[in-house]
Amino acid sequence: MRLDLAYDGTRFAGWATQPGLRTVQGVLEDALATVLRTGPLGLPRPRLTVAGRTDAGVHARGQVAHVDVPRERWDAMPGRSDREPGVALTDRLAGLLPPDVVVHRAAVAPAGFDARFSALHRRYAYRVADRPELRDPLRRDWVLWHRRPLDVEAMHRAMQPLVGLHDFAAFCKPREGATTIRELTRLSWERPDSGPDAGLVVATVQADAFCHSMVRALVGMSLAVGEGRRAPTAPAEVLAGRTRSAAAGVVAARGLVLEQVSYPDDDELAGRAERVRAKRDAGEVESAG
Repeated sequence: MRLDLAYDGTRFAGWATQPGLRTVQGVLEDALATVLRTGPLGLPRPRLTVAGRTDAGVHARGQVAHVDVPRERWDAMPGRSDREPGVALTDRLAGLLPPDVVVHRAAVAPAGFDARFSALHRRYAYRVADRPELRDPLRRDWVLWHRRPLDVEAMHRAMQPLVGLHDFAAFCKPREGATTIRELTRLSWERPDSGPDAGLVVATVQADAFCHSMVRALVGMSLAVGEGRRAPTAPAEVLAGRTRSAAAGVVAARGLVLEQVSYPDDDELAGRAERVRAKRDAGEVESAG
């Protein structure tokens, strides 16, 4: 079963379940366990696989997860009503979940679908208010308030050499056995003239996947360039050096939102998942030129 969901990450210790902490996964699995009537005499507790394991304080509008549910339980979801099973499930979850988590859609996943490994890319946005008149207290939990004005064009130009397939070790918190090679397909900065983000400084960051704290480290480097604290050549130099100590700091989580996760056509889902599971190595960077 595929779930499309959104959440305000402010009061969560991230996505992944952690003992004694409030997490998105824990809250959602608790609600699913109630709806699916799991327990010692029923189904095993549901275990969610998610497209992006967001950190503490990071928000999501377009998160995707999957969970295994027996077909007979899915078909019985509407009870005596004439609702579709997915509608019945989302309605029941709405009555159980706290207001900072919403499941927008539940559906039978296509064959071969894996929320994590079938994904083509994840797209994040990071929003910054660098002028006092842009500081809206109603949006303070998902827009970073920055004290200094930013040179948006300089930020955009400086980050373009990082687009492509690279080893992003300098912009990732190391994890045992995890690769830091990623394909960054977009890293843009703009100041929209209209719409809900008018006047804000907005980053759009898209990649096949991200390593731990990578987006917030890239934003931190961008802000250092935008303030004039780092040279426009610094991002590319730090990337090439592969030394995390040379990078700018990781910015606050509250400005970061997972906006979208994209997947291939149904007949390509299984093949995509199989390829992504294969461990990437440094040879990919060299062969990509």
